[in-house]
Amino acid sequence: MSLNQLSAADLSHAFGKGELSPVDVTQSVLARIEACEPKINAMYITHRDGAIEQARAAERRWRARNPLSPLDGVPVTIKENIYTRGDPAPIGTAAGDTTPKPLDAPPAARVREAGCVVIGKTTMPDYGMLSSGLSSMHGTTRNPWRLDRNPSGSSSGAGAAAAAGYGPLHLGTDIGGSVRLPAAHCGIFGHKPSHGRVPVYPPFMARVTGPMTRTVRDAAMLMNLLARPDARDYMSLPYTPLDYVAALAGVSARGLRIGLLTDMRTGLAVEAQVRAASVAAARALEAQGAQVEELSSFLTPEMVDGGCKFFEARAYNDFASMPGERQAKVLPFIARWCSYRAPQMSARDLVAGYQQIMVLREAAVAATQPYDYVIAPTSPILPYAADSACPGDDPANALPHIAFTLPWNMSEQPAASLNWSYSNDDLPIGVQVIGRRFDDVGVLKICALLESLRPAQRAWPLQQ
Repeated sequence: MSLNQLSAADLSHAFGKGELSPVDVTQSVLARIEACEPKINAMYITHRDGAIEQARAAERRWRARNPLSPLDGVPVTIKENIYTRGDPAPIGTAAGDTTPKPLDAPPAARVREAGCVVIGKTTMPDYGMLSSGLSSMHGTTRNPWRLDRNPSGSSSGAGAAAAAGYGPLHLGTDIGGSVRLPAAHCGIFGHKPSHGRVPVYPPFMARVTGPMTRTVRDAAMLMNLLARPDARDYMSLPYTPLDYVAALAGVSARGLRIGLLTDMRTGLAVEAQVRAASVAAARALEAQGAQVEELSSFLTPEMVDGGCKFFEARAYNDFASMPGERQAKVLPFIARWCSYRAPQMSARDLVAGYQQIMVLREAAVAATQPYDYVIAPTSPILPYAADSACPGDDPANALPHIAFTLPWNMSEQPAASLNWSYSNDDLPIGVQVIGRRFDDVGVLKICALLESLRPAQRAWPLQQ
């Protein structure tokens, strides 16, 4: 196996034993990026010289038996909108500000403090408001499993980079599915933490940063870093020292009550192969002693539409404040989407939309409270066309495929997507595990169990 394909856990072990060099691993990752980028376009910035310099420093620390952390020297990519010192963060749009940021945002600061080798920044769509790989700034990011398919988004570059083998660790952000949807469509693991578990800056309702990796254990290793406190996030949870990796040991499904949610009754219909994967995952837990019950949808079109109205108005407020020459640089689909009905909204409409978010929040918590965990599809559909802004390409209905992910952002519950199986035409199918509020450890443990129970996984793409 090439060095760029090794897990963070394997790299950490090999560094400690002196069997591998962080420099060799970093060079392997950079070579992989050079080979694959013309095909998938997952990177916004690649810090080749800086990454080698960081790797050399990590190599010296491991030789001196003084690593900064178990992840010292392990390569990581960071989504473009997570501020990193010295890099622009235009938020995916050609209309964005390209002034370099003076400081690392909390997640970037934590991985840098731990000695991770920051390879560079991954792509995202305009303003993160598409579950797609389309960007007026970055171009089209493609799914490594099939280049004519979408990686989904908005952590599109992170998902594609993980699947293509750009190292083991990737940071994404999620406000309605932006970690989990790319994880599902790219066949990787993505964890959306409880709101506030991972400090972010700037903080906002439902916004989280989460790990995107190939294994649950690697995500747990990242959570050990990301969950550390940072006073800049005034919405963060109180810090509780916890070893997420150690917590994965000894997981059992016996006696657990599992809700199986396969139909949200709003948004896109669930494809048969997608539903079958979620059912199979739930039945695998049942075979391990869990009690599985069908869970009826709590979601209504009014709840989803209320959330959409709020985010449309928020985006339009930013768009309308721009001079005409900057507006012209925004992805045309995004301009049409945020201008479709927001200009006609009254203050009453906006408040009513926000109130529906609160109704959704209450409904999600109440519906899942009787269960220890819920199993559901991550996306109702398989990966769609690479050049589409969304399934259907309708700016009046731009988010028809987020009904299974949006609720858990609004309710602040932890949720993760784990690849389970593959479609008849070899596309990955992710299943989602949802926990009660603040139970990030439990979600990771159930995902680790499912990881051990799932069908044999296929070789990663673009191996030629």
